[in-house]
Amino acid sequence: MVSTLAISCVFTSVVFLEGPAKFLFTPLGLAVVFAMLASYGLSRTLTPVVIGLLLKGERHDATGGSGNWFARFHERIERGFELFRRGCVRTLTMLLKRQLIIPVVAALMLALGGVMFVEVGRDFFPAIDGGQIKLHVRAPAGTRIETTERIFQEVEDKIREVIPARDLDLMVDDIGVPHLVYNLAFTDGSTIGVNDGVILISLKDGHAPTAEYVRRLREALPAAFPSVIFYFQAADMITQILNFGLPAQIDVRVGGFDRANNLRVANELRRRVADVRGIADAHLQQELDAPAFMVNIDRSRALELGLNAQVIANDLNTSLSSSEQVAPNFWADPKSGIPYYIAVQTPEHLVSSLGELRNTPVSAQIASNGPPIPGLLSNVATFKREGVPTNLNQSNVQPVYDIYASVQGRDLGGISADIDKIVAELQKELKPGNIIQVLGQIQSMHDSFQDLGIGLMFAAVFVYLLMVINYQNVGDPFVVILALPATLCGIVTMLFITGTTLNVPSLMGAIMAVGVASANSILLITFAREQQLKGRSAFRAAIDAGHTRIRPVLMTAAAMVVGMIPMAIGGPGEEQNAALARAVIGGLLFATPTTLLMVPYLFAMLRKRNDGVVAHGIFEDLPNE
Repeated sequence: MVSTLAISCVFTSVVFLEGPAKFLFTPLGLAVVFAMLASYGLSRTLTPVVIGLLLKGERHDATGGSGNWFARFHERIERGFELFRRGCVRTLTMLLKRQLIIPVVAALMLALGGVMFVEVGRDFFPAIDGGQIKLHVRAPAGTRIETTERIFQEVEDKIREVIPARDLDLMVDDIGVPHLVYNLAFTDGSTIGVNDGVILISLKDGHAPTAEYVRRLREALPAAFPSVIFYFQAADMITQILNFGLPAQIDVRVGGFDRANNLRVANELRRRVADVRGIADAHLQQELDAPAFMVNIDRSRALELGLNAQVIANDLNTSLSSSEQVAPNFWADPKSGIPYYIAVQTPEHLVSSLGELRNTPVSAQIASNGPPIPGLLSNVATFKREGVPTNLNQSNVQPVYDIYASVQGRDLGGISADIDKIVAELQKELKPGNIIQVLGQIQSMHDSFQDLGIGLMFAAVFVYLLMVINYQNVGDPFVVILALPATLCGIVTMLFITGTTLNVPSLMGAIMAVGVASANSILLITFAREQQLKGRSAFRAAIDAGHTRIRPVLMTAAAMVVGMIPMAIGGPGEEQNAALARAVIGGLLFATPTTLLMVPYLFAMLRKRNDGVVAHGIFEDLPNE
């Protein structure tokens, strides 16, 4: 029996996960597996020896009423427990006699579980309140960096109006792209120019909920700065890992070579996604309307002046971006040995208007043996104002447009269902070879839930086959399996009461609860089966099992529930562990009375045909003749 309990817990702890959930919860599964294997080994070796040593001088006083205060306290506890045990046995006897009560209660419990499952919602992982906010600010395309700095200062002032000084600890601005290329490896790639930046906000200990401040900022900032794009990114390390490097929880991507039509569909997709209940910060990541001047060279006129497109482009680049872009030159400091760039460039205040740009000098050489005669850019070129993309992205060589969005006040599963409907409608407007993909945490959630479902299915099958081998029949293990739906009903009910969604941590808690519930049911069924094989009826064996095994069942469940209560209460930053603990507590609160009352009932109903028959081999449960 001990081996069956241990191996069943091992099987229910091994699940199949992919992605970030695998790295976060594989250690948990391994810890449970090795702990159960070690405890099984100790229970078969060290525990009997220790029991023999400790109970060597044990004496039971039949009269009672003597001994120290601890003995008297223990005696009172025992009397109270016996009264509770008799009440449970009377209840079980009544349920076995009135056989319609259990089916009605089971049907109501399953109906409750079905309603709670629909209402509880689904998420990949619960949101973490780490006391940090990461706000991305994008000024209008083409904004100069000094103007961007002024906008950021005004945004900071507005943030201080929303977050009181008692909660605000620190604010740090990071404006523009990294100066050195290798620093791009430490960013998420969401910053695309000098008009872009991030404001990092740190809150003090004991602050109000971070999500509430984020919600208020989402309302206040766009109203105060209508021309600026705001969206919040993951500030804590765990959510950044779960996003797989994306700057948002949801990424709906339109990909393909039909750029014009895909852009139209992407804009429509962004509009519809933004209207979905629970969606916040929906925006198109690609900036496609940056202002630019296109210089159109009159090649015939340039040829007359002895110029070509390369010479004109080099002169223009030197004037606007320095000679470093065209002909890098270094000067090594003889004292320090440090090399410095020597760059020639027109001062920015001298090229601040279109007329000054037209007057940019370009070298023109009229005579083959004479010095270059400077001319003006306006003599050989005209200017045209156009909008150009600041950033373009590709996936598998194909151009893509990304609509990023975050979740606020709703579960990710409900939002995913609404987005799937929108994607199915707009996919019809794309030409063949173009596609809309839903990425981010939605994809990770679906993959993880699928892997967890497969893992639970395999665990249930393996545990059932193990019990079939142990019990030498297929009926007794079926009783244990029939008791598990009550555990799942308790899990979703507790999650609904506590406002927790069904997510990867709560599913891991469900696996733990199912393992404990299975172990308790195995404990009771094993005893009842032994009693029936000794000649008792299934009715009497079920009552004896409920009477005898009530203590270990209650001890196991109570130890798990009490141990999980501090974790279930949780706190800022502990939301993931809280979801796991709440699932365990809810499952065991429903599973324990089910084990003590419903499992004996199922045993009595399914095994009554075996009264008086002793099974000698597998599948030899024959009807009573």
